[in-house]
Amino acid sequence: MLIIGPPGSGKGTQAERISERLGVVPISTGDIFRTNVKEKTPLGVEAMKYMDAGDFVPDSVTNKMVRDRLNEADAEDGFLLDGYPRTTAQVHYLDDILAAGDQKLDVVLQLTADDDELVTRMLGRAKITGRNDDNEAVIRHRLDLYHEQTEAVVAKYAERGVLTQVDGTGKIDEVTVRVMHSIKETQA
Repeated sequence: MLIIGPPGSGKGTQAERISERLGVVPISTGDIFRTNVKEKTPLGVEAMKYMDAGDFVPDSVTNKMVRDRLNEADAEDGFLLDGYPRTTAQVHYLDDILAAGDQKLDVVLQLTADDDELVTRMLGRAKITGRNDDNEAVIRHRLDLYHEQTEAVVAKYAERGVLTQVDGTGKIDEVTVRVMHSIKETQA
């Protein structure tokens, strides 16, 4: 399963809740990047320059990281991927990874929200967490990138009939109820 949506739409929060309810491992590329940045690994140093500018980390770095992570034992019986794929090239790379493991995607969940709402959310999150990649200029740039690149990913999964869309605004518990209902409907 994939969870997709613009920055600040609640993907991380909902991914945790979905993984608990469905018993699958959550895999967040953003968390993996931030861990590598904190630990100053070569991947982290490279990723940090893109993340600080609000840009996507290049496919070459991201693809290798995702392939390695999906090949770990805990992902064999299912996973919830958060933050990947973000481009159509990554969709094709993920298709190859899944085909090699004789797996397929069951559901692609897209959380939706208004851009102004997302900016407000992320500015509030920045005050709480101290994330230096959450200022208004960077946030708007990340939203622009999402609209330019990731919406093509959404269209691809819609064509395949595995996309379900859920409004990501409102109280967290309300969004979770909508998400779980949508997943259940898609699996029926």
